[in-house]
Amino acid sequence: MEIATEERYGTRHRCGIVLGPALFAAALLLPESFLPGEARLVAAVTALMGALWICESIPLAVTALLPVVIFPIAGIAPLPKTASSYAAPEIFLFMGGFFIAVAMQRWGLHRRIALGIVCIFGCRGPRIILGFMIATAAISLWVSNTATAMMMLPIALAVLRTLEEHGGASEPGFGEFRTALLLGIAYGASIGGVGTLIGTPPNLVFAAQVRSLYPGAEPVSFVRWMAVGLPFAAVFLPIAWIFLTRAALRGSRLGFGDAGGAIRAARRELGPMSRGERAALAVFLAAVAGWVTRGDVAIGSFTLRGWESLAGLSGNVHDATVAVAAAVALFVIPVDWRKGVFLLDWRAAKEIPWGILILFGGGIALGAGFLESGLAARIAAGMSLFAGAPLPVVIALSATIVTFLTEITSNTAVAAIMLPILGSTAIGFGVHPFALMIPAAISASCAFMLPVATPPNAIMFSSGMIPMTGMVRIGIVMNLIGVALVTLLMYLVAIPVFGLRLAELPAWAHP
Repeated sequence: MEIATEERYGTRHRCGIVLGPALFAAALLLPESFLPGEARLVAAVTALMGALWICESIPLAVTALLPVVIFPIAGIAPLPKTASSYAAPEIFLFMGGFFIAVAMQRWGLHRRIALGIVCIFGCRGPRIILGFMIATAAISLWVSNTATAMMMLPIALAVLRTLEEHGGASEPGFGEFRTALLLGIAYGASIGGVGTLIGTPPNLVFAAQVRSLYPGAEPVSFVRWMAVGLPFAAVFLPIAWIFLTRAALRGSRLGFGDAGGAIRAARRELGPMSRGERAALAVFLAAVAGWVTRGDVAIGSFTLRGWESLAGLSGNVHDATVAVAAAVALFVIPVDWRKGVFLLDWRAAKEIPWGILILFGGGIALGAGFLESGLAARIAAGMSLFAGAPLPVVIALSATIVTFLTEITSNTAVAAIMLPILGSTAIGFGVHPFALMIPAAISASCAFMLPVATPPNAIMFSSGMIPMTGMVRIGIVMNLIGVALVTLLMYLVAIPVFGLRLAELPAWAHP
């Protein structure tokens, strides 16, 4: 969801200025017997931040800074401890990923990858849509969803213009094809982002909250998340394509003879790979290799040791180490030594979304406050009353709540608020916290119904080529498909990957 600007500051944004402090005061008035001192304060801060995030009354990143002010004054946590949340390893991991993405965009590598993937597919309407969805998802694994959507939109518009110039607009169903193509890009960006730890902020919020809330738990590594997120994206993407083409195109095949030629011509215009593209690709591949080979991998009774343990660095390094090393390399690898041109300079690098990193920190600080104040334990104790509900129903309900809440506010903010609550809820049920936290983290990227739900949705809707009714009609079904897939994923993929015993509370999760 985009941050409100002064030009469109409306009633909803003003409501937060009133609602936030009102909820804060209401939480403070709760009886001591219901919620003791520090836990009540954290609940009040959560209500305040939640209202400001949902209403976007002030910039999301500014709201995320409130724990720095309130927690030390309220005695919840000293400033050094609260401030450390804003420099967590996951924040440096995402920062390094941002730098790599900016370098790829600076030298046009992302465009070459996108056109290369799209060129593989044929010229019929559904195939063109599939090509764009796969290209978008592949880039979104490593580049922010917003940047990916912004990069793919002009490519899609160029293809649409070419089709119109060659009579495609006169074909029955062309308007529906145009809608499906643009929605497919938005969906591909959101779905692809789930695939890797750096693909979208909620993934890293989950990893950070696990480290903060459950210090005894095994950290969520890049490879382990990828083993869950990539299968989800690989299954959801074709399902989304099938549903989108059936729902929007209604079976029309729409053969465009000149589309493939237009895409191939755009690819030829790129020419051979430049030195900058080759160097950016090398750094990117080196970073991926570093992430994938860092940890040990158990294959039956055999363990393939990663470079972390082989170098005797177990516990000393993190996936963030690789990301920052790659980021530093971008500033020292020359593209033109004589002119002093490097893969990345600060003028380009400073444009990364720093606000997202602050938003991360606020979410981590809020989660730490849940633990320090005892609020997490109180929620867990209260939710034990509902322990008789079937776990699949609880998982699906949690995923549904997060999905539709994300339709109206930032997915990062939703993850920051909901993950500590759902982790405590799971403990109250006597089940593994990941049983609710993993589905929620993924569901935060599965809001497809409204333009304001995600930046990719907003970017595609801004083209003026997607009718609101069509977006809502197709998007609400996509939301429900996502909930069903997330629930199935938990049982078929996440349990074996994380080695979970859902009905058994791990020792590190006991209140």
